[in-house]
Amino acid sequence: MKVLIVTLSLVVSSIAFAGQELKVGVKGMVCAFCAQGIEKSFKKQPEIEKIKVSLENKYVLLTFKDGKSMPNEKIAAMLKDAGYDATFEGQ
Repeated sequence: MKVLIVTLSLVVSSIAFAGQELKVGVKGMVCAFCAQGIEKSFKKQPEIEKIKVSLENKYVLLTFKDGKSMPNEKIAAMLKDAGYDATFEGQ
């Protein structure tokens, strides 16, 4: 019984960290073409599992692959290179 409980605990804890998300504000994104370009750029990154771009609310929601992440500096640089400024919640 203890083995079953420990095993279930490990499975549940690994699920909690799977698909970590980061919401990044994007200043300067004003059209669907902008949103499409940002989406295309981030989809090329090996750390990214999926991306949601909200033109209306001016943010990008990045979902990372299991065990992967991307430094805020890299995200900000990618957006800066595309002509936008990034804002990170809580910073």
